[in-house]
Amino acid sequence: MATSYRPLAVSLGDPAGIGPEVVGKCWDHRSRFNLPPFVAIGDPRSLAAVWDGPIATIDDPREADSAFDVGLPILPIASAEADIPGHPTVAGAHCSLDALELAVGLARSGSAAAVVTGPVSKHQLYGIGFTHPGQTEFVAERCGVSPGNVAMMLAGPTLRTVPVTTHIPFAEVIDALSPSLIEARGRAALRGLQRNFGIADPRLAVAGINPHAGEGGSLGREEIELIMPAIDALRAEGWRVTGPLPADTMFHASARASYDAALCMYHDQALIPLKALHFEEGVNITLGLPIIRTAPDHGTAFDIAGQDLADPRAMAASIRVAAECVIHRAAVAA
Repeated sequence: MATSYRPLAVSLGDPAGIGPEVVGKCWDHRSRFNLPPFVAIGDPRSLAAVWDGPIATIDDPREADSAFDVGLPILPIASAEADIPGHPTVAGAHCSLDALELAVGLARSGSAAAVVTGPVSKHQLYGIGFTHPGQTEFVAERCGVSPGNVAMMLAGPTLRTVPVTTHIPFAEVIDALSPSLIEARGRAALRGLQRNFGIADPRLAVAGINPHAGEGGSLGREEIELIMPAIDALRAEGWRVTGPLPADTMFHASARASYDAALCMYHDQALIPLKALHFEEGVNITLGLPIIRTAPDHGTAFDIAGQDLADPRAMAASIRVAAECVIHRAAVAA
């Protein structure tokens, strides 16, 4: 019988990747990982191919709560053909996109409390006409939010980072940076810390881009001309912001204790420390959306799909963090 419970919607990602396996393992270890009820969205055959646990097919997300202790609830989306683990197909790409679309729709309508997205293959999606750089931009568009107003936060147990620029060549980073972009990403990070993590007065540390944060201009003027104006603007709004700081001294234990998130200028500056510290527990959180969206910070791993080698901890962390964000947002709204 359906209940009024709003579960988390978890899209399985590419059916030939490790998404189905790690979602199944999360249900297996739901008590150990301290996970709330969630509903999977995707092709049940992709689960059955890599996982021998019980599957509870449902028609309404509200049924997930009562079904969760019986089996892994799934809202089925049938692929045009059954995918073989490790062998992505056009049909599988369509299935992963349909699952993502449904998961976002459920969250936007209020039928799901949050969205957790499984890993997809952008290469496969581009082959079927997908025009977005990634799932983040797709979700933002579906929510009516400009991609420039969202930010990607990578979160682990002891570190949160936000890259100002993401998936562009390093040679293009300087031209892409501007005081307004840095300011917008910083503001999204600070507001996200308040809304999603319940931190009333968040602290943001901003990394420089040059060695030693430019050494007062002797090793580059980007800190002076691009980063400092953004910091000044955020401080003028009353935010607690420090920097620009030398990136090589920002991520040891005592430094991490001095801030709630680090704003980094480019992809690897943010992701290398996060993955070095929390490779198996990193969570990608999209800030600036009206809905909550998280994802494990790993890819499809086609090379190990179907071999019972996939570690579910990042997916479990994504589900758990999404649930925590739901609680914090509710508290802010109350």
